[in-house]
Amino acid sequence: MTLKERLKADVVDHMKAGNKLALTTVRNVLGEITTREKSGKTPVELDDAQVTSLLQKEVAKRRDTARIYTEAGEADRAAAEVAEAEIIEAYLPKALTREEVEAIVDDAVEALKADGQELSMRSIGAVMKPVTAKVAGRFDGKTVSEIVRGRLA
Repeated sequence: MTLKERLKADVVDHMKAGNKLALTTVRNVLGEITTREKSGKTPVELDDAQVTSLLQKEVAKRRDTARIYTEAGEADRAAAEVAEAEIIEAYLPKALTREEVEAIVDDAVEALKADGQELSMRSIGAVMKPVTAKVAGRFDGKTVSEIVRGRLA
């Protein structure tokens, strides 16, 4: 079952359960997916990686909005945004810990050294490519880049 199919099935489940917040949130996400698929010259079908990326952006949007509401003194609106973010996060793959990412980076660095490559800061792309493939969507890309830079320095 693809992630998109799971979202559609959960709409029915949320309707039956009478969970309005989850129902509205999942419908909004499905709307975003549909909009993304139909925008552009030719319609496309998003795969799970693209849907995961979209879900991450939706979570980030809601967390950012919640922060803005909190700063403006709108605690109930901020709580609603956080609740929506948590519902969406349930569909995302399990996040990696910093230690797990550091181990993946170390493995990539060792593999490149074993191939006889001399690693310097110019090798960041060679290290990032396999690391990004393994980490994709489960850890912040900017932080991964910082970890790689730290290992190459």
